[in-house]
Amino acid sequence: MDLGLKGRTAIVCASSRGLGKACALSLAREGVAIVINGRDEKALAATRDEIVKATGAQVTAIIADVGTKEGQDALLAACPEPDILINNNGGPPLRDFRELDREALLAGVVQNMVTPIELIQRVVPGMTRKKFGRIVNITSVSVKMPILGLDLSSGARAGLTAFMAGPARDLAAHNITVNHLLPGMFDTDRLRNSTGRMAKMQGKSDADMAAQRQATVPAKRFGEAHEIGEICAFLCSVQAGYVTGQSILVDGGLFNAV
Repeated sequence: MDLGLKGRTAIVCASSRGLGKACALSLAREGVAIVINGRDEKALAATRDEIVKATGAQVTAIIADVGTKEGQDALLAACPEPDILINNNGGPPLRDFRELDREALLAGVVQNMVTPIELIQRVVPGMTRKKFGRIVNITSVSVKMPILGLDLSSGARAGLTAFMAGPARDLAAHNITVNHLLPGMFDTDRLRNSTGRMAKMQGKSDADMAAQRQATVPAKRFGEAHEIGEICAFLCSVQAGYVTGQSILVDGGLFNAV
């Protein structure tokens, strides 16, 4: 299927690895010029080269912390009026809520709620002028199914979802869509790190802990990053122009609801 994205431009945040990288790769395959972002210069350069080699797309790599104004300025200097914005960012690490002081709480909210809202505010004027915009926020299944120890991440991402519910409807008249992807357990560095911390807390091996977590998923496996990437690309397509304000679970059936 041709998604109608050839010649479009996109900013994909936190895209040197994991789910962000997968989204960037899927969009590049559709002919989108990509701005990728990360803080690890070596990993970012390797990802840029990999995407260019695989797709032939134009890829600009920006080393920046997207959570800072300076980082956001750098992304928008490279792509002042993107057609597509993929908001993605790591979340606070697994931690007992009793250990979270005010500084940690505020940092988590900035990371997973304030930052994507700020970027949306900055790209929407250009999208409105062009009468085309696709915004996808990568959040988490924990928005619907809180995970003990990831309370701050869950709360901040749920806040983003609730905040954007109204603007998503307001922007729809301008052919701008805003949707959320809620990944479950995907085979990424973040999952491996959290599994390791859980294993340590429970006195188990990493392998045993991974098997225990995998067994809770009806699909009986962890997701693969490219599966998120392809769904993300579809949500950015011409065909998905009537889909907005939605939270789409990609979790192998983990969240048990109708």
